[in-house]
Amino acid sequence: MKKLLLATASAALMASAAMAEVKVGMITTLSGGGAGLGIDVRDGFMLAIEQSGRDDIEVVIEDDQRKPDIAVQLADKMIQSEKVDVLTGIIWSNLAMAVVPASVAQGKFYLSPNAGPSALAGKGCHENYFNVAWQNDNLHEAAGAYANTAGYKNSFILAPNYPAGKDALTGYKRFFGGDLAGEVYTKLGQTDYAAEIAQIRASGADSVFFFLPGGMGISFLKQYADSGVDLPVVGPAFSFDQGILQAVGDAALGVVNTSQWNKDIDNPTNAAFVESFSAKYGRLPSLYASQGFDTANLLISAVDKADVSDADAFRAALEAAEFDSTRGAFKFGPNHHPVQTIYAREVIKEGEVYTNKILGPALEDHADAYAGACKM
Repeated sequence: MKKLLLATASAALMASAAMAEVKVGMITTLSGGGAGLGIDVRDGFMLAIEQSGRDDIEVVIEDDQRKPDIAVQLADKMIQSEKVDVLTGIIWSNLAMAVVPASVAQGKFYLSPNAGPSALAGKGCHENYFNVAWQNDNLHEAAGAYANTAGYKNSFILAPNYPAGKDALTGYKRFFGGDLAGEVYTKLGQTDYAAEIAQIRASGADSVFFFLPGGMGISFLKQYADSGVDLPVVGPAFSFDQGILQAVGDAALGVVNTSQWNKDIDNPTNAAFVESFSAKYGRLPSLYASQGFDTANLLISAVDKADVSDADAFRAALEAAEFDSTRGAFKFGPNHHPVQTIYAREVIKEGEVYTNKILGPALEDHADAYAGACKM
């Protein structure tokens, strides 16, 4: 019996030693426009790694400056020189389209904590690509569904002219049952919306839907509030998230927006996440922070079950998604995008802090529209 126990212990030690360290390359936006989004993804991700106490996961972090060419250069460097096993971090869909297909084609795993372009959810899906946030259309589809319940019949819709902007308006139109008073694509990074607001004023619309993430949304909402146009606004969480609301202020109060996450989702993981993130970073977490946190915990759950050098086993471990999400139950659809409930939220003020509260589900157990075209 003693010899058997020694042999078993020896085998366990050898197996532990054989487990390869996982090296993660995080390419995200840490400077310039939209930096707050990347910072939140990074901080949420690293909080989960820290809380796990892992010493077998190394994270290399680089700033893409929201430039596709720099993102491509960084991905090449991470794959060729840094020898990363997994890539993550990209916020913007145009950068994701520049980086993800080439990365997964080289046998690397990509875990998206944000960007979910339709091109990677349907025919362009890949077995090594997982989106932990959503497919781009989803929150906009939920906004369209909410607009129906609110009784809106004639929406003016606008978004930036890049992949996520096109997915946004496509998603809203897919679920909105009314007419369109206008449909406009703005310049990515635009800050002056006087011409668009004039079009809204003259359009005869009874509501406005917009997707303008980061500083674009701050500029639009402030100018819209000052314009005197008094039409209800609906949007996705990206323009009403925690980091943005403080800059927008009263102009955002009462606006209904859609999100798969909020700080008041009632489960122990989310409550602990909100508390620990706030304590560590001195601010409330955002949607992006929750997505970074969930992405890291998905990775950790896979590392616990399989060696990353065994691609089939590691992929199966990711597909199982056996981790405690800030959203509660979490599962992937057949194209490695989440099937999840998306909520309607209202912007409120708690003391001196602008934030959101959940009104209720806008779409429950919702899958994206492109999964049927994914063959893998």
